[in-house]
Amino acid sequence: MHSDHHAFHVVRGRTIKAIFETYSTLAMDVVLTTYLAHHRGRSENPDSYFLRFQDAPANRIIALPAALLEGEDRIAGIKWIASFPANTRQNLQRASATLVLNDLETGYPIALLEASIISAMRTAASAVLAAHHLLGGRNAIPSLSFIGAGVISRTVLEQFKAHRWVIGQVLVHDTDPASAAAFDAYATALGFDCVQDQSLQHALDNDVVVLATNTAQPYIDERYTLRTGGVVLNLSLRDLAPCQILKAFNMTDDTQHCLKANTSLHVTQRQVGHHDFIQCSLAQLLLGEADADPSRPMIFSPFGLGVLDVALGKKILDIALSRNETVAVDDFFESTLRWS
Repeated sequence: MHSDHHAFHVVRGRTIKAIFETYSTLAMDVVLTTYLAHHRGRSENPDSYFLRFQDAPANRIIALPAALLEGEDRIAGIKWIASFPANTRQNLQRASATLVLNDLETGYPIALLEASIISAMRTAASAVLAAHHLLGGRNAIPSLSFIGAGVISRTVLEQFKAHRWVIGQVLVHDTDPASAAAFDAYATALGFDCVQDQSLQHALDNDVVVLATNTAQPYIDERYTLRTGGVVLNLSLRDLAPCQILKAFNMTDDTQHCLKANTSLHVTQRQVGHHDFIQCSLAQLLLGEADADPSRPMIFSPFGLGVLDVALGKKILDIALSRNETVAVDDFFESTLRWS
């Protein structure tokens, strides 16, 4: 724990955004090492817990507790992330989140971080990492599609740029024309050649396809085809019908976590009675324990592990402390002594 046992730090969103701008590969570096630690069993990552509301079934707040057990960044914590889809109709972001970090020696909470940026960045970094390895280490592609033009898609595009991908054309497809237009303008400002396309099939027929919608029901069914050897980054998890999953090479971040909460993989498992259609985890691909299969569409379905948020939050806290950019709340604890 910090030398001042009573210190509690708050890290603002703008501070976190500035840190990510300074350290453009930070998210992917942490995601990579954390996936490998998780694969070695050096994490605790219990099931996410969903708080739902009987009078507003589309809304949920999800608790993701986790701990990273090795290295100098040993840390525990919990991400508490709200998903309220109707927010987007008022130009509010769908997701908002906080991250509490706990010291592993004493269990005391040491920090509170704005976590929607951390959450989006770790999601984007894992997507770009997966695409790179599914494509055999390539980072030049003729075409990249985004289905769903929101914060996650925008952050994924930023990560492709940060890792210097060469992309011929970016295509955006969204049922809301204003969202598609805003994404188009953003992508163009980043230096990409971007087009809006009303055809879902056109969007699906690109080298890499990012699914980042807020759908609860699969709509990419037998009417559509996915490209052989193409990569689908299935970030919203519920867009693909079982017929698409069963025809593809499927990779997850953690298979047990993905087989719940009515994800496309979970629905497919219930339909066929097994999960043999899942070939490997991203860690197995990274370690050479499994190979991608470009003779089929290749789908990456990351449930999103809380340990990624906690590990990334710890790095950001350390950087913010070193830059003196936290808000210290010195009297957060009335007392930490048992007897004074």
